[in-house]
Amino acid sequence: MLIIDAHLDLSMNALQGNRDLLSSAYTIRTQEARTAGKGRTQGTVAFPEMRQGRIALSFVTLFARSTGNPSPHSDFASPAQSYGIAQGQLAYYRALERMGYVRIITDRGQLDGHINAWQTWESTAIGDASDYDNAPPLGFVISMEGADPILYPTQLEAWADSGLRLLGLTHYGPGRYAGGTGTEIGLTELGRPLLAEMERLGVILDLTHCSDEAFWQSLDHYNGLVLASHNNCRALVPHQRQFSDAQLRAIFERDGVIGAAFDAWMLQPGWITGETPNDKVTLNNVVDHIDYVCQLAGNTRHAAIGTDLDGGYGREQSPSDLDTIADLQKIPGLLETRGYSEDDIAAIMHGNWLRFLHDAWN
Repeated sequence: MLIIDAHLDLSMNALQGNRDLLSSAYTIRTQEARTAGKGRTQGTVAFPEMRQGRIALSFVTLFARSTGNPSPHSDFASPAQSYGIAQGQLAYYRALERMGYVRIITDRGQLDGHINAWQTWESTAIGDASDYDNAPPLGFVISMEGADPILYPTQLEAWADSGLRLLGLTHYGPGRYAGGTGTEIGLTELGRPLLAEMERLGVILDLTHCSDEAFWQSLDHYNGLVLASHNNCRALVPHQRQFSDAQLRAIFERDGVIGAAFDAWMLQPGWITGETPNDKVTLNNVVDHIDYVCQLAGNTRHAAIGTDLDGGYGREQSPSDLDTIADLQKIPGLLETRGYSEDDIAAIMHGNWLRFLHDAWN
């Protein structure tokens, strides 16, 4: 089954993590055997495994915070630095496109052509490993996780002209445009003008990582489609990073979609990073959150996948029965055992994101 994954930090892993994603995840693990750092030798995402997992389309990020609390490779001392880093990440995606490895998708026509190419390939592929080399290029929709690299709101148009189609206002901490995870800060003075520009330009709002205050204020000041690219349910794992039932229902009312995230601490209550063994978490925990969204909505229209695999961690903080991103193909079977129909499973694995982008780009 074709899959759309709504959140992968590919450029961060390639540039800040110095991973050649054209190599397999297993080769990258071997290369990192003498490299210290969280998630090293534990990576799950690379292009060969994405092809094997039939990840036909991904929302891929530009990521460079500037919150006033610098940290290596993620949070930079000035907006100019975060701008430069994000521009370099965008250049990386464009380089891959020029080399023929990926397609950057920016409109509905490109989207339909790309999905049709994958469906045609899948209908004729034999299924052994050699077929993956003949699959179409991977499809990328460019997203920005945290708006800090946008120097001022009116600069958004230049970013959109460069291919940016989805934007989350913030990440962890006090973002330049809104308060993020771990804060009780709403929109900043820059936040409302940026939302107005997003609506004018048709840039889609990703509510992931918004503080509760920023979440509700954003909905008050932005009238377009919204999504939560990689978010789980607060009712199952109580934490501000997750969304409450009221927040999930607000996304349903906008006909938005929620991508289930695979970070273990977002799947298991009481998980302590670096201490809890990941055998406490499996892909069934991911399905718990998908099922919760479906039960709350009363349908499967709003549930999808947004893995965040290798988002600053690796196998040590992923479901224990996932070795690489290719193992996303296990999820349809898990959904089937819970009584989901073939059509509903297809909607969760790719159809809901496809419909969402159609609506946004109509």
